[in-house]
Amino acid sequence: MRQALFLRTFAAVALTSGLLLAPSVQAKDTVKITFIGPLTGGSSAIGLGGRNSADLAVKQRNSDPQSKYNYELVVLDDECKPNVGVQVATKAASDKSIIAGVTNYCSAVAISAIDVYSRFGLPIVVWGAVLPEITYGRKLKEVHRINGTMINQNQVAAEFMAKQGYKKWAVIHDTTDYGKGHNKYFSESLKKHGGEIVGTFGVMSDQQDFTAELTRIKELNPEVVFFGGLTPLGIRIRSQMDKLGIAAQLQGTSGIKSDAYIEGLGKDLAEGSLAFLEGAPLEKLPHGKEFSDAYQKQGYSQPPDAYGPFAYAATDLIIDAIEKVGPNRKKVLAELEETADADTIIGKVTFDDHGQNIVPLVSTYVAQDGKWVIWEDSEYAAGKRKLKGR
Repeated sequence: MRQALFLRTFAAVALTSGLLLAPSVQAKDTVKITFIGPLTGGSSAIGLGGRNSADLAVKQRNSDPQSKYNYELVVLDDECKPNVGVQVATKAASDKSIIAGVTNYCSAVAISAIDVYSRFGLPIVVWGAVLPEITYGRKLKEVHRINGTMINQNQVAAEFMAKQGYKKWAVIHDTTDYGKGHNKYFSESLKKHGGEIVGTFGVMSDQQDFTAELTRIKELNPEVVFFGGLTPLGIRIRSQMDKLGIAAQLQGTSGIKSDAYIEGLGKDLAEGSLAFLEGAPLEKLPHGKEFSDAYQKQGYSQPPDAYGPFAYAATDLIIDAIEKVGPNRKKVLAELEETADADTIIGKVTFDDHGQNIVPLVSTYVAQDGKWVIWEDSEYAAGKRKLKGR
């Protein structure tokens, strides 16, 4: 008994000594960041891809033994509706345990929510909304954007279409800030290239029937129908163009650069549609293959879609800032303001004095055989297929 007691006592002392001598191993503090985007509704494919991409960035950082903190992603659905967007922005920004946000794909939501972020002092990085006024309308120090704006997009679009030899356009756009912005910037850019707009039509984003507008467009006989709006509306307009026998080329914006656009129309009807998007395609991004492989390994049910890489890069930038200065909103904000030539999946990121990333590239895509293909790699660019009217 005396020997057994001694052994137990020795073991207890040894264990205690070991704990005292071993390096202190403490659980990491948990830091919350929020992701806000459309997880339900017509733009949910883009939103879910963005959410998954932000989630991937968080998972990767949490698996890194060198990271100082454990990160938790607080996911909120703005439904691509301004009123809902303001509600969830308020929920996130008023929660002091949330340090920063990766926010908004829909421009109409983002422009409505930025005042909330600013009022509560929540630093955010927009991952998809392209309305220029989000960063350039007012100088809100809390607001940054990693993707480009519709100004860049429409300058490239107008020049590209002019080079294809088109002269006459009809414009149909939704009446949100997003659609009106695309109408404005494309129309301005097109004039510089000698293009003529024969008619402009504003439609509601939830409108179902476009017979009146499209009948008038058919009478005007444009070579191109420019559509400024998002995927759900684009599907309805393109399908009704076909029913009314409108043979014009469909030119869209980044708003239709979604797998859901092709799936909704079917590959035959989507064939030849054009879209323009900031940055390079995933397979040509600096770390695109690594991102794609890691994304697939996680087994997400939805693809990253067009803006997933931007959401991933935005999340990574925020985490980098927190790792450097700690989970403090003001310090993270100051760190984000200094972002210059940061290496990300989408390339170098530099925020200008309005928090806008200086994006040097806009890519042109064409729907070919049920997929979006970068123009330079397409059979259209090679002359094997022709856009409508060419």
